[in-house]
Amino acid sequence: MGGPSDPPEGTPEGTPGGGEDEYGSVVFDESFVRAARLQEYSAQERITDHAPAVRRRPPLRRRPPLRRGLSRQALVLFLLIAVAFGTAVYMGVRHPYQTPAVREPAEALRMTVVPLAPRGEVPGATDPDQLYASSPAAQFRVGGDGVTLPASRRTAHFSEGQVVNALLTAKDYLVRSSLDPEVLTGGERRSVRVLLAPDQLDQFDRSFARPAADGRHAPTGWLVRFDPSRVELADRGIRVQGTMQAAETDSTTLEVTTDHTFVYAVRPAGADRDAEASLFTVRRELLFRFDRDDLRLHQTRLVLSGVQAGPLSCAEDSAARLRPLLAGRTAEEGGPAGTDPYATGSTQALCGSLAAEAQPKP
Repeated sequence: MGGPSDPPEGTPEGTPGGGEDEYGSVVFDESFVRAARLQEYSAQERITDHAPAVRRRPPLRRRPPLRRGLSRQALVLFLLIAVAFGTAVYMGVRHPYQTPAVREPAEALRMTVVPLAPRGEVPGATDPDQLYASSPAAQFRVGGDGVTLPASRRTAHFSEGQVVNALLTAKDYLVRSSLDPEVLTGGERRSVRVLLAPDQLDQFDRSFARPAADGRHAPTGWLVRFDPSRVELADRGIRVQGTMQAAETDSTTLEVTTDHTFVYAVRPAGADRDAEASLFTVRRELLFRFDRDDLRLHQTRLVLSGVQAGPLSCAEDSAARLRPLLAGRTAEEGGPAGTDPYATGSTQALCGSLAAEAQPKP
């Protein structure tokens, strides 16, 4: 019989001898497989004599459900807080509406109103156009067309659009305060008031409630205002000529300076259309100041106002209303109200003479 390594029926044909073949111990034929003894262990034998084929893994340690839930909630809460904080920072940097800058105390408007008295009789004519044609205002434009804007360019801290906005606001103020018939006759002032910054409204209102020739509270320093019981417009085509310029004073302030001459044709209140009219001239030199809030809100602060107007009588009070001398009239005797050099806070009473060449030629 063959050994345990030999097949029961001998070495198969066609194969080399087992001792000489290094692979003989691992090559089996069909007869070897049929002769092999099969033995199945019982359950008890498998338990006692053999180790388990698969090693059992120790059970996984699991966190208590409540603790896992709390950790997840804490993470979500942390993320929400981080998102909210980031949003707040972003909005603080990118919010389109900037917090308005804290303003310094309002600077009061300083004003001077100088009446110009004629040297002789005031010339007149029934046709206002004839008066204009024979006066220095012959080439002036009519109404708002005479308030022209200059060429504008950006400054170091303000864009071209902001400069134009300042010029337009100043022009709007001039048109409303010097050309609006309702304002000229003393019946309207709200259209002018709404263009002023809030910190000037108290001074404006006090000027009309208690007019005074103190350089601070003369209504005629804010706007052109006739006495409707004395005069009326003979022609609504008011002649205008003047200049405007804008300049930056610092990184937060724009200033607009204007110098315009307004010429009005007036006649006695309630008179017939055939009554003689005369010309009344008002020169206004104004200084407007703007910050960025003013530009955004289309408002301004009027800080200087210089007015020369005539023909007027120096003896008349020109602070509250203008009372033009009409055709054929002469100035009353007497000068302006006295000036007290000992009174603090008072202003000098001024009066000038209206040059003959400023009147229409007969």
